[in-house]
Parts: sequence; C-alpha cells; structure tokens
Amino acid sequence: FSDFTMADRGDSKTLPPKEHAQFKKILKYYEMKQYKLGLKAAKTILTQPRFAEHGETLALKGLTLNCLNRKEDAYKLVKKGIANDMQSHVCWHVYGLLYRSDKDYAQAIKCYRKALHFDPDNSQILRDLSLLQIQMRDLTGFRQTRHALMILKPNIRVSWLAYAVGFHMEGKLDLASQVLMGWRNNPDNDDHKYEASELLMYNALLLREAGKLDESLKFLATHADGVVDKLAMTEMKGEILLELGKNSEAAVEYRELLERNVECTSYYVKLEQALGLGPGAPFADRVAVYHSYLADRPRAHAPKRLPIFFAEGADLVRLLDEYLRPNIRKGMSPIFRNIRKLYNDPAKVKIIADLAEGYLRCLRKTSKFDDKAETEVETPTSLIYTLSFYAQHLDTVGELAKALDIINEAIAHTPTILELYMTKAKILKHAGNRKEAAHWLNYARELDTADRFINSKCVKYMLRAGDIKTAEETASMFTRESSNPIAQLSEMQCIWFETETAKAQVQALNAGMALKKLHTIGSHYDTMVEDQFDFHTYCMRKMTLRAYVEMLRCEDRLREHPLYFDAAVLAVRVYLDLHDAPYGSKEREELDARAAGMTTSDYRKMLNKQKKAEAKGGAATSGSGAAVATPAKKAKKGKKTKAKSTTGGGGGGAAAAAVAEEKKGDSKGEALVKTKEPLVEAAKFLSPLLELAPNRLLTQVLAFEVALRKKKTLQMLRALRRAVVIAPTDADTLRLTILFLHFFEAAGESLHASVKEVAKSEMAAILGPSPTSAAALQKVVAEAKSLPHLVVAAETRKVLGASPEEAAKTLLALNTLDGLTGVTLRACRRAVFLLKTKFGEDISAPFQVASAATFPLATWDDGSFVEY
Repeated sequence: FSDFTMADRGDSKTLPPKEHAQFKKILKYYEMKQYKLGLKAAKTILTQPRFAEHGETLALKGLTLNCLNRKEDAYKLVKKGIANDMQSHVCWHVYGLLYRSDKDYAQAIKCYRKALHFDPDNSQILRDLSLLQIQMRDLTGFRQTRHALMILKPNIRVSWLAYAVGFHMEGKLDLASQVLMGWRNNPDNDDHKYEASELLMYNALLLREAGKLDESLKFLATHADGVVDKLAMTEMKGEILLELGKNSEAAVEYRELLERNVECTSYYVKLEQALGLGPGAPFADRVAVYHSYLADRPRAHAPKRLPIFFAEGADLVRLLDEYLRPNIRKGMSPIFRNIRKLYNDPAKVKIIADLAEGYLRCLRKTSKFDDKAETEVETPTSLIYTLSFYAQHLDTVGELAKALDIINEAIAHTPTILELYMTKAKILKHAGNRKEAAHWLNYARELDTADRFINSKCVKYMLRAGDIKTAEETASMFTRESSNPIAQLSEMQCIWFETETAKAQVQALNAGMALKKLHTIGSHYDTMVEDQFDFHTYCMRKMTLRAYVEMLRCEDRLREHPLYFDAAVLAVRVYLDLHDAPYGSKEREELDARAAGMTTSDYRKMLNKQKKAEAKGGAATSGSGAAVATPAKKAKKGKKTKAKSTTGGGGGGAAAAAVAEEKKGDSKGEALVKTKEPLVEAAKFLSPLLELAPNRLLTQVLAFEVALRKKKTLQMLRALRRAVVIAPTDADTLRLTILFLHFFEAAGESLHASVKEVAKSEMAAILGPSPTSAAALQKVVAEAKSLPHLVVAAETRKVLGASPEEAAKTLLALNTLDGLTGVTLRACRRAVFLLKTKFGEDISAPFQVASAATFPLATWDDGSFVEY
C-alpha cells in the first residue's frame, strides 16, 4: 500500500499533520495485520469532533473491521465514508477491496474505476485493477491498464512484461514481441542472466505461436549463448524443425535430447518422425534406432520396451521374451501394466498367452523359463511373479475364474507378498464382488501399514464396497493428529476420496451426504481458480512468463479434468433424481425402498431404527463426517494432544466449515436435498461440462435430461442434435430421440409456433421426414442383439404407455445373455437397477438371474445408478 495514502486536496477534508501521522499508522497496522492497533489509531482521529465524519478514516476503519470478520459493520463504515467524501480515491479503493474480499469482482472493478476517476495516476489502484481484470479474463481491459502503468513507470520491468502478456493473451503476438523487444533495448534493463534467458525463450515462444517458425528458429540460434534453459531450447528447436520439415536437423536435436534422457518416450517418437521411420517403415530400421542407445546404456528400460509395441510375429515373440524374463526374474510389479497397450491386438494377446503359459509349464517342471539345457535354473520367486503375470493376463481377457485359481496358487506358494493380494483384489473387483475385493486389499494393506499407496487403494475399494465408516478410519491413518481427519482430507483437496465417498453415499441412498461431498469438490475448483491471484504478480516478478501463460490457459480449462467431470455427472444425476422424487415425498420413499430391495413399510421401519440409534447412542452414521478413532490413534488414548487450528484467525478452511455445519445441525446435508430448485442446482454443475466437454455423449445426455424436465424444447433439440453427431447409433442417443419425439407429440399446440417450426425443421434434418416416437422405438427394437438397446426399448416402451410386463417382455424372455453384444457387468447392473426401481422386483428378478449366470462371481445388491 505504498501508494495508498490520503489525498491532499487542501480543503477541510485534509487532516492536519498530527492526525495525518495517525492516519499513516492505520495503514501501517493494516499491512502488519495488527488490526486492533489499527482500530485504536482510527479511534484517536474519529473521537475528535472536527474529524468524527472524516471519510477516509471511516473507510480504513471499515477495511480493518472486515479483516476481523465484522463485514456488516465494515460495509456500513465504508459507505458512510464515501457519503462523506465522494471524491476520495481512498474511499472508493477501500470499497473495491471489500468487494474483492467477498469475491464480487465485477463490483470491485467498478469501484476501482471510480477511484481512478479521481486519481488516474495511482499505480496501486491500477495494479489492483489489472489483477482483477486478468482474473476475470477481461483481456482488453487488462492490457489497457498495464499500458497505463507502463507509461506511468517505464523504468519498471514488470510494467513492460505484463503489457506484453496482455497482447499475448489477446492473440496479438506481433505486438507482444515488439513490447518485449522494447524492454530488452530499454536503458533501464538490468536483468540477470536467468531473467534475460527466460525473456529470450518467451520471445521465441511468441514468434512460434505467431507462425513465424523460421524467425523463431533464427532467434534461438542468434541468442543461444544467452539461454540458460538448454533443455527447453533444444526441445523447442526440435519441434520447430519438425514443423518446418527439416527432418535431418531435427534428428540431430532429438539425438542430443536422448543423450540427456534416454528414458523419455516422446523423444523416441519425435526421432522416428524425423528419420521418416513411422508406422509402415521396415522393422529392422525402426528397432535399430532404439538398440543404438542400449550399447552405452544396457540398463535403460525404454529402448527395450518401446519396440515391443510395433513388433509383429516372430520379432514380437523374441523382443517380448527378452523383456519379460529379466523383469519377472527381478520381481517387477508394473511389468504387466507396461505392456497393457498390446491387448488392443488379438494376435499379440495370443503371443503373450503362449509365452506366459510356456514359462509356467517349464518353471513348474524344470524351474527354468524353457527346456533348453543351457538355460539357468531360476529362483522360486520367478514362478511366483510368472503366476502373478499370468493371472493379470487372464483377468484382462475376461477369464476371471481361472485368474483367481492362478493367483491363489501364487499366494499358497508365498503368502507374504502383498502384490499378490492386490492382484487378487483387482480380479475380484472386475468380477463384480466388491466386498471380497475390499477384504483382500485390506489384507494386503495390513502387511505394510506404512504404505500410503496401498492405504489409499484400500480406502477406494472399501468405499465401493459400501463400507464408508471403515474406509474413513483407514484413510485417517495418514492424516495429522486431529479430532476430524475427514475435514483434513477435504482441506487437502483429496478429490478422489470425496468423489468415491459421494458415490458410496448415493449407493447407501443418502443423497444429502453425497451432495455435501460434491459441493465440497466444486468449492475446491473454485479455490483453485482463486489461487491464480498468488501468481499474477509472482510470475511477473520472477520472470516465469512461459509457465504463467500455460497456467492461465490451464485454469481456463480446469473443469474439464476427469475428476470434476465424474463429480459433476454424479451431482446432476442426484439432482435429477430429487426432481423426479423430491426428498420426503411418498415417491422418494417408494423408490429408495425398491432400490434397497425392501417393502415401503420395512424401509420406513429401518430408517426409524437408525434415527433412534443415533439419538440414543449419539453415534454418527457412516459417512457423517464425525470424528473417528483409528487403530493407530487408539493406542495413544492416554496421551493428551491439543488440536491446533489450521485455518487461521479468520475461521476459514474446510475444517472450520465442517464445524460450522455441525453447529447448524445440518451434518447430513438435509438443506441440500430439500432444495426447491434441483434443476437450477443441476445446471450449475452441468454448465462447465457443456462448455469444456461438449463432445462427450454423457454431457449431451444430461443436458437433454435437464432440458426435458424444464420443458425447454430447443435446448432438448440442441442436445439431441449434438448426441446424434457424437454417437448416432448409441442406445442413449436413440433413447433421447424417442423421449424428444414423445414430448413433441404430447406438447402439440401448446408449443409456440416459431418453436414448433424450428423443431420440425431440425427433426427432419436429424431424423428424416415425419419422424414419430413409435418409428424410433422400432429402430431400437431392430437392434435386438444389443443389451443396451434392449434396456432402452423396455424403458421407452413404458414411457410411451405400455404396462411394465409388456415393456420389459424382451428382457424377461432372456434365459441367457449369450449372443448379445454390449454385455458388460456395468450394463447388467444398470439394467437390474432400472428394472428394480421402475418396473418392480418381480420383473427385475428374472433378468438378474440371467445376469448372474453370465457373471457368477458378481454381487447384485447395489442400490443406485452409480457406475464404476
């Protein structure tokens, strides 16, 4: 706040020297976060009758109160200060700071602009305004503000660099490059070697992105001595040379890079491209590139592994054999994962199977990998890891029963290797038995309780098995000593845990707790966006311009991350479900009872028992977020520990939020499930997906479902049109088609004429002339060999008015699922849940029997639409 001083206007609103010194003390105490002393200094001014209404002092007192969480008083004082001194830039600046602290950036920007109206050359206000503008991606405004700062302080490096970044983000790359050149030629330029190097690399990046590849390459060559980051420079030169088609020169650069890092996969790919040795090139030439690096580095891993992926026939057998034997001998656990890509080719899968079976046969017979006399005898561990490898192979090809037999043989041989139990758990998970999978993974965890990875994996399996309480206890073993480890996991933004917990709560028919977790995940992403503020000034000061621009672009697409996508999809589905059957309604109770496999009265009795148990014992239900005592912490029961607050004096952070929620009595998220506008809440999660993941079918399916319930015809049509482009024959696309046509036929004359005309035109373009829901249903029925299509046919028949028995007749007629396509455990579970909740237990039971025959190891007690 060096520029944040009282305006000297020479009128009655200017403080005398003594009071002005006190005013400066308020600023000093504010910067030092000594807020009580600041209030005391403000009081010495305001208690004097002449200055009791001094606007700038009132504003600063309000700013200080804001830091003490007295927001209502803060706003009152700042507004009073503005009313008393409308032309004070200090008052308007403080008002903007209040709005910024409440994340109301649009209002804060207005206040900053008002302050600049009275003091246009105030560099502090200009800096604050530019931070908000780049945060809000007002790129033009940001560039203009930084230009004003550059004109104001042309000898400051940050002013020039920020101005260049403004042009860069706007896409005006030539102008950005010119600004950088202006700073480099500035007589005030005293950049150190590293700073000058980063500036050169950033300038080269600008030239490259502008399409001036030759100029960028020449720039790098001219200034090569000034670049410190030789690795980044060589990588950029290699990429530019490839783009220019100068392959021989690019090959030199990538050979140099491989001398630095022989394990980098992308370097080999680029080197092959530079040498013209892509797919279709002679095998001997391609493999020679990789083997040339093994002469000097025989222990290198990548040159041995990568040729496997383009080898065929006898060459693949030889290379795979040379790769597998030493790694099995060493007991390398990730070896199967390293060759997982080969399973996209059935011929290569057969080769892997033949090799593994041959190894097993010889190891069991002679303790060797083959029958040759010169082959050395292997240690017993070679047999164990060969059994593990073969079990993983069988698991991948779907022979789950045989995979279990093989892994059990390995465990019987040496029952102390925890990786074997992890493999067994994975096989059971794929077989559909989540509880057994969690049991065996927990057994593995107990063999090494200090392994965080196995602990996390075990927690995930437990949550998927529905054992939320045990999962929380297990997860808390790696949190700090505290009374609420689950709040600590939230504070650490452990999103995978919260997503899995939300899915488990949905499985347990506890929508409130699920929504609490999902909203917490949403707040994590909001926090990540807020965290940009820390870098807007830091990156300029430290000259990390390339990383800064990459960070801005990453933040713009933050919510396309798979973790957010999964959480958002689940949240939208939960809210759609709450819209169809609101919390506390008879429909909700009936649906939950069906999902739990109970009658409504039995389900009501179970809920009443749970409530009585909670009230009587004070024990939290699983997943309530209450404190849990882990085995490790129970051992320290006698040791008194004092929990330390990790949220600071302001009471922020996830832990404080959790405590506040507990005090409000909404520990189960009832306020969330009782929302009167579930579709509005669903749209909040859906809108980022529509913006960042519009090419995923599931995004369009959810958009259609929300629009259908809102009765927004054109929004439905837009989602349907995009779904048809993405996957025209997918069962979900055909389901949306039938639902839209049924809606359109039912709406009839109630639709606006213009909407009706547009809808007819679009339907003709998408579905052909005169489409009807009955005709669309016949198209689905025609796909009788696909299980997803049969399920959609049953669901849409019921929507069109058929009785449950008539709608599900095709599924009920199935004695076996053999011969159908699309038969997966996920598809069968989805079908069972759909039939159970929408058609009834009597209709779902026969199909469940057929599914159980196809997946004999699976359990069928899942109570929700969650898909893993």
